[in-house]
Amino acid sequence: QVQLVESGGGLVQAGDSLSVSCKASGRSVYAMGWFRQAPGKDRQFVAAIRWNDGWTDYEESVKGRFKISRDESENTMSLQMNTLKPEDTAVYYCAAHQGSALAMRSGAAQYWGKGTLVTVSS
Repeated sequence: QVQLVESGGGLVQAGDSLSVSCKASGRSVYAMGWFRQAPGKDRQFVAAIRWNDGWTDYEESVKGRFKISRDESENTMSLQMNTLKPEDTAVYYCAAHQGSALAMRSGAAQYWGKGTLVTVSS
């Protein structure tokens, strides 16, 4: 089993930056990532990172604005979000996958955090 606990999130204004983090405990995983779900919408892939070499993958709308990273010594993954837009408002979920990091963009993940709310005001 893998336990995931998110931290960070909050209320910011458009154009601001914010970081969310996820602490993992339990068994090791092959990939971790972030998803988000806006009110009334389906959960959407945001970014993923392959744990052993740091390879990353991003959803098109966040490329160049968001950066996913991991701290292997702390078993922590972070998402630095810059130039935030109101449409980035969502609950952000941390996820972990025992398979391919690339597969996470299709929603593949065995473990999920409870989510942290990010609100971007215009």
